[in-house]
Amino acid sequence: MVEYQQRAIELARLRKASIEEAHLSGLSYTEIAEKLGVTKGRISQIRSSAPRRERAFFGVGPVAVGIPRRFGREDGRERPFFDATDEAARSTVEETLTQLSLAMTNFPIDPDQTRPPEGDCVIICGPKSAPVAQNLLEADPFLGFDHDDDGWSIVDSRTDEQHRSPYQDDNSSRTDIGYFSRRTDGERIIVHIAGITSVGSLGTARWLQDNLDQVFEPTSALIDGVVECDFDEDFTVTNSRLLVGPYTENT
Repeated sequence: MVEYQQRAIELARLRKASIEEAHLSGLSYTEIAEKLGVTKGRISQIRSSAPRRERAFFGVGPVAVGIPRRFGREDGRERPFFDATDEAARSTVEETLTQLSLAMTNFPIDPDQTRPPEGDCVIICGPKSAPVAQNLLEADPFLGFDHDDDGWSIVDSRTDEQHRSPYQDDNSSRTDIGYFSRRTDGERIIVHIAGITSVGSLGTARWLQDNLDQVFEPTSALIDGVVECDFDEDFTVTNSRLLVGPYTENT
């Protein structure tokens, strides 16, 4: 039932997007109503009630959202835990999905996980946490992660630039960077978010929440970029901005 409900919402989004496209092509809303055999009031209702076009950034839904399950020692035993900033990033993504009328589930990304789950999903995970992240990055023709003696960086193959995290280099600097990609994989969408540290993931999720209209390109099978964010001593993101991209197959 959830899957069919999600598809009904997607059909409403497509209808709204089609009306707006027709209007941008030169038709008035009165003319559109006449061609569809409905009233102009019904057109206004569709435009106001259907979700935004950017809903499709995350697919049709339901969307599974995953963060790494980490392990640490407590009382002499190794115990699983979730990083609090990863959890904040997941909550931010879930808030965004709720705003877009997308149903969701969540799941742990174990350290040996190699593949995303079935269906539309959001993977919030860096390459050092699980191989699923590295496998997704290897399929990205534009951006990737690299590790050397100075730590992790995000590498831009278009410019040959290496983007490093100020926070990784000096933890008194409260600025980090993160990566995002949105790709089509058959009939589903995979969104990947990865920070140099977990606060970089949170900053990227926050930036996407506020700027989906800037990055959503429905005709591109891949969209990605790099986000820089500032945060306070409690690891609350105070500002975020696009550092690289958005890159698409069409640009």
